Amino acid sequence: MQHILKTTEDGSHTLYVPELDEHYHSTHGAIQESLHVYLEAGLHHCDKSEINLLEIGFGTGLNAFLTLLDTEKSGKTVKYTTLERYPVSITEAKMFNYSKLLDPSQEVKFIQLHSSPWEEWVEITPDFHLKKLQMDIKGLDKFQQGTAFDVIYYDAFAPEKQPGMWTQEIFSQLYTLSNQGAVLTTYCAKGAVRRILQSAGYRVERLPGPPGKREILQAVK
Repeated sequence: MQHILKTTEDGSHTLYVPELDEHYHSTHGAIQESLHVYLEAGLHHCDKSEINLLEIGFGTGLNAFLTLLDTEKSGKTVKYTTLERYPVSITEAKMFNYSKLLDPSQEVKFIQLHSSPWEEWVEITPDFHLKKLQMDIKGLDKFQQGTAFDVIYYDAFAPEKQPGMWTQEIFSQLYTLSNQGAVLTTYCAKGAVRRILQSAGYRVERLPGPPGKREILQAVK
């Protein structure tokens, strides 16, 4: 897919995909959206000291980078599994300004998120271990029996752009792959998505959204 680098309203970068007429993040602010939707409503909702986290849609690596930075402050350990069918190139990754805006001293670690090998665990820091899987959501059934996640970042493209990413089957699988008390968060607050999550077994709550978005969804097992 072709990508065009764009700057969002909080000064942070996103990518625009002409083929889908879709941005990777909110144009109102990529960093502030990720912090609000995934860290504040997701990661910070989990009180475990060791967290098994699944991300659907690695994208620009912003959610992973923010989570890594958070572990350095919180002292928590995160095992971060992420799925991405179409990874961005290292050249593109080096253009993103996330470390410049958040912590310039962490640029090497941000690039390492993108350059680390796929399909295996990599220790980025003692408290942040990364496993990138180059596959689409249909590969969920390949996870080993007994795999259990505490936090799920659901960051796929919007349902009207990729409806196959927002099906009952997928969210029922995610429910099965979750520990009791696990939290799933997504920027998409559409009624159809909320009902699918509820049908999967989740207790779903609408939360206030980041700037430019009225609501987000938080689903708890």
